[in-house]
Amino acid sequence: MPIYLAIDAGGTSTRCALADQDRVLARAFTGSVKLMRVSEPEATARLHAMLAEVAASAAVPLSQITRTCFGLAGLTIPAVRAWATRAISEKIPGPLILCGDEEIALDAAFAAGPGILVIAGTGSNIVGRTPSGDLVGAGGWGPVLGDDGAGYWIGLEAIRAALRAQDAAPAHLAPKDPSAALLAAIQLHWNLDSLAALIEYGNHRGDANRPAPDFASLAPVVAHCAEQGNPIAAAILRSAGCELAGQVALVARKIAEASTPPGSDLEPGPATLEIAFTGSVLTHIAAVRAAMVARLGQTLPAARVQPAPVDPLDGALFRARRA
Repeated sequence: MPIYLAIDAGGTSTRCALADQDRVLARAFTGSVKLMRVSEPEATARLHAMLAEVAASAAVPLSQITRTCFGLAGLTIPAVRAWATRAISEKIPGPLILCGDEEIALDAAFAAGPGILVIAGTGSNIVGRTPSGDLVGAGGWGPVLGDDGAGYWIGLEAIRAALRAQDAAPAHLAPKDPSAALLAAIQLHWNLDSLAALIEYGNHRGDANRPAPDFASLAPVVAHCAEQGNPIAAAILRSAGCELAGQVALVARKIAEASTPPGSDLEPGPATLEIAFTGSVLTHIAAVRAAMVARLGQTLPAARVQPAPVDPLDGALFRARRA
């Protein structure tokens, strides 16, 4: 009986599933194995421990695995590809499929078919697949150069917007201004005792003694403030959704261009443009998702956003079974 292993290596966690052709036999998870976040020895140790756990839970030796699909970010970096190949081959002798995390998420949403996937968690990335199978994308340039609308962007933009509001507010209103409440919530989350400490920490680049601030961790704080009626926080979440929708429109145009013969005008496109989403921001922050869907309704009438998030691990399992 064929046995398949699917692995989804996200930015903050790594999950796997061991399955036969019809059902999942066992699941396991561990921390991040992303080499930009952890050392190679730590990533290898985490991966091997997770593999041992899932094999034990399923009562299936790793040597019996027919095929593995490992989806992870950074495969264009030779060192990442080499590490992933080596780390898996040390424990599993069967064939290995390496693919980007966005590819397995696309397969989870559309199998091998066309569509657009919006990824918005700590970072963001919009990736589409044309009817001919080519991949096109927008964003995903990292927290400094891109990732608009994602968790890091939300946290950083919330601080910036609150500070701009503080600058603009009359002195006698500043203590009661919504910006003060938002900044106070951020200070509490980061365990800082003053605005001055927030400014100092927010500008800290990270060193051996203190890591750089995790702006993405502020996204739930901003969401909570918005739910409590804070207009600055609510505006940031709406902007996040609109930023994501704008990048979806770029990918939709690329798909239309790829489907149009050279030299001819762009065709109207399909009657329905299938769009899926994944990632913690779009999954857990309804205001961002609603703003994205609303803007897409204005700019891309053919867009149909799937109601529930996709699970990239399902896409990895699809690839392992199908290859």
